[in-house]
Amino acid sequence: MAHTAQTDHFASFAEFYPFYLGEHRNVMCRRLHFIGSLGVIGCLAMAISAGDWLWLPAAILCGYGFAWIGHFAFEKNRPATFRHPLYSLMGDWVMFKDICVGKISL
Repeated sequence: MAHTAQTDHFASFAEFYPFYLGEHRNVMCRRLHFIGSLGVIGCLAMAISAGDWLWLPAAILCGYGFAWIGHFAFEKNRPATFRHPLYSLMGDWVMFKDICVGKISL
């Protein structure tokens, strides 16, 4: 089923991603997402290199903490994670990649 204002359903990630980008129009929100994603990578690296798995909850807090601050303080919307957790997580990493390759600006 295609996305509509009434249903808010997506048939695929490809259909969801434009909606996801529309929820991230504010540059500060995107910057905070990017910082949070870098933090997730750092926390995962620490968990592996130090063998200390307490870094895993830190990774989750870092990723979602920065993103949610971006949404509530700057974007002024409700994170898509609450409605579409898997697609939203995928969107975070696709947007991170798109920022890294210069497709999306910070």
